[in-house]
Amino acid sequence: MITDKYSTFLRAGFGGILAGVGLSQGGILLMPLAIAFLWSSSRFPLAGSIWGAVAVLISHRWLLALHPLMWMGVSQPFSLFITISIWLFCGLLGAFLSALWCWLGRLNFLVDARNGCFKRKFLYAFVLSACWGLGENVLAQSPLLWVGISSSLLPGDRLLAGLSSWFGSSGLTTVQFLVGWWLWQTGILFKSQNNWQRFFSFGLAALVFAHLFGWALLEKEIFSSSKAVAIWQSAIPTREKFSIDQLRRLPFSLEQALKEANVLGASFMVAPEGTLPIGQELLSPAQIPLLSGGFRADKGNQRSSLLVFKKDQTTFTDFVDKYRLVPLGEWIPPLPGLSIPGLSSIGGIEPGESSRLLIWDGPPIAVAICYEITNGNGLSKAVKDGAQWILAIANLDPYPISLQKQFLALAQMRSIESARDLITVSNTGPSTMISADGSITPVIPPFKQKVGLASLHFSEKITPYVRWGEKPLIVFLIAGIFGLFFLEPKA
Repeated sequence: MITDKYSTFLRAGFGGILAGVGLSQGGILLMPLAIAFLWSSSRFPLAGSIWGAVAVLISHRWLLALHPLMWMGVSQPFSLFITISIWLFCGLLGAFLSALWCWLGRLNFLVDARNGCFKRKFLYAFVLSACWGLGENVLAQSPLLWVGISSSLLPGDRLLAGLSSWFGSSGLTTVQFLVGWWLWQTGILFKSQNNWQRFFSFGLAALVFAHLFGWALLEKEIFSSSKAVAIWQSAIPTREKFSIDQLRRLPFSLEQALKEANVLGASFMVAPEGTLPIGQELLSPAQIPLLSGGFRADKGNQRSSLLVFKKDQTTFTDFVDKYRLVPLGEWIPPLPGLSIPGLSSIGGIEPGESSRLLIWDGPPIAVAICYEITNGNGLSKAVKDGAQWILAIANLDPYPISLQKQFLALAQMRSIESARDLITVSNTGPSTMISADGSITPVIPPFKQKVGLASLHFSEKITPYVRWGEKPLIVFLIAGIFGLFFLEPKA
């Protein structure tokens, strides 16, 4: 028994490694195996916590690039302590949530189903899979989730990701967990030589059908209109962003970028998150409209926003504020005797309204500022309210390319869910054009300062996910729970 428990912990740790690498590099093959190891360890919440901790620590290792913070006046030892503490806290949170999921599987009615007939076993797997998927959706609307299981499919498996236009990332996560359960059960049947070929073949056929269905759902519509859009990747190191030299150089760099965009024939230009400091005006009236990340003052508070500069204007006229703030980086909860604005270069900022819809002179936009790209629910509401395309702005410096890959996978998921073209523009990358079917067209190489041009299409189509959100999955979950209670338990 003790040996079995130790082997379970080893399987959980190995599965966590696979999950961490899959979430970092794309897990088209690794993630199903990782989830299979999680299922095999789910009897023990402690083993589940090992899986979650290892997965998060590996997939979030880019956090270590936060060090050094000496440019903010923090000593090197304390900077290292802060960085490692944030990274370990994320690992502990992953451990807790995975253990909670395993504990849920130990509820009496689920344990009975796990040991019952095939129908009850499948309902057991579906209920727990849907709980994980919906749990990620809830966390995505809070500051506690960056990257979820569903995004590990991208960019490798765009066909299966097509299912998200009906079921969202929650439904896609549910499917991935069912695939992992199928692999786990196939392994058990193979070990006992109990007709495993039939079970494996049935699951493989279902997986092929899911890919064909996802391919059929990918957006193939001919859009009503399109525009040429300029993207300015500023490539300004965050640690130098607010130096006197950079602040002096910025207005001239922006002026030059707008001139290049106009020469390229762009209808308007977009610039990354946090490009403009508070009160920054253009040196001369904009030759074309500008959508730029920046900061604005509001009733004594600082907000990070997308600012709209109309043509022939030097000051912004419209804006949408960042709603979902980065914990510790942009916002620290008030604690007795502690007054720290935040660990980022901008200190503390205040959140804006939850709506991600921006109405301006051009086609309406669903706006995601950095961390908000995780929240598919918020962007789908903006699309439902009339957004015809999605703009995701960010500043991912000083973090490595692995974070850019995760950001891009999340952006692909948002594009497929809503069947909208999506532009990403970040300080150091990724700056890309993502079509409504999730296909990516790189515009500017990472870490290079440049103005690039993208062809952006607009749509008014509403996908089933945008229309209904998570409601269908919730209905299926409730039906599955009722099925477990009313389906006759047979061995």
